[in-house]
Amino acid sequence: MSQDLVGQRIKTIRRQRGLSQAQLAHPELSDSYVSLIESGKRTPTQAVLELLAVKLDCSLSYLLNGVTAEQMLELELELGYARMALENGEVSEARRRYTELVADNSLVGLAPLRQDAEFGLALAMEACGDLDAAVATLNGLRASAGDSMTPERQIAVVIALSRCYRERGDLAAAVQVGEQILTGPARPAWTDELVELGATLLGAYVSRGDLLRARQFSAELLAAADLLGTPRATVAACWNAAIVAEVTGQGDESLTLAARALAVHSENGEPRNLARVRLAYTMLRLRIKPAEAASCREALLRSQRELAESSASIADRARCELGLAKAEFILGNLEEVVRHAATARELVPTSTNALDVDAHLLLAGAQAGLGRSLDAKEAIGTVKHSLESVTPAGRAAEGWRAVAEVLGKLDERRASVDAYQRALTSAGL
Repeated sequence: MSQDLVGQRIKTIRRQRGLSQAQLAHPELSDSYVSLIESGKRTPTQAVLELLAVKLDCSLSYLLNGVTAEQMLELELELGYARMALENGEVSEARRRYTELVADNSLVGLAPLRQDAEFGLALAMEACGDLDAAVATLNGLRASAGDSMTPERQIAVVIALSRCYRERGDLAAAVQVGEQILTGPARPAWTDELVELGATLLGAYVSRGDLLRARQFSAELLAAADLLGTPRATVAACWNAAIVAEVTGQGDESLTLAARALAVHSENGEPRNLARVRLAYTMLRLRIKPAEAASCREALLRSQRELAESSASIADRARCELGLAKAEFILGNLEEVVRHAATARELVPTSTNALDVDAHLLLAGAQAGLGRSLDAKEAIGTVKHSLESVTPAGRAAEGWRAVAEVLGKLDERRASVDAYQRALTSAGL
């Protein structure tokens, strides 16, 4: 509650009612005390505010927040509708509703509700694939709300910000924003929220190729989750530790950790994250055990339906389509590969996104297998251009190696050798 704003409202309504300070004060209060309240120099108690609301013939809600009780109920209902749209996967509708709420002047004096609206808007922007707008909104919320946000909200904003930075390829920023809270001598004691932030930071470490730090930090997160013993912490730590185990060559350990995360989340999780955990587990199983491609395809089709019905982001949906394309490639269904890879490519917002690179690689491989050399070469050309901007170096090396393999199938031997050389250079060899 801003005492200056409360005082201004009392003064405005008093004048509208044609009352002097002495008349408003009599007989319970002194006119000097009313003057101090109106000037913002005294903070009235709840009892005094209730008394003044009666004397001024207005609602206590209006004195506190600048809105009537009816307006407050309407705003809360609108926030609820926006939140429901986001949770149900109606991301454009959610963005529209949150945008209207943020523009509503009634929220000026309602800090918690305004923060809800701005944070929801950022999540809706992210789900729509507009990462630049989401980042700008989240940074604006941090700058304007600052210490008025609860610790839980502050962490949730940082998690979303780090995730958006990572998705748009700004890995240094993704790491920095998480480390500001989680590293250094003043780091707070572990909570569910901090473990989730740690899991997000862990994903950024993996994305930028800092595998030694990732392995060390994943062990720390798993220990923190075991100490807390809560489902949220367990899922967050196990899910991301599984990713680290895979990229460091520990396939069986990776599947065990991911299966644990999925089992816990199946009993306790909300739809969006459950769909994402199931998708991550299936993609992991497909990479480690390609012989299980048929059952992975069925699991991915289930994830596809779940993601469409939740507030999953464009990137999540694109990953699912790529997973289906990879499963079909292993199974030899090349036309299906083209269909799913094309869908993934349409979902990915920028041509330099790593997901877009994967989509074009799958398209190129499938088109080459189908004998469509011109289409395959066009896709490879897009990949080669995009790989110039892909980070980390390890991911670029994998991309160039895949390009070399497709060019080999197209009998482009010289170009294939050049691509292999780029792969070696990217890998530091």
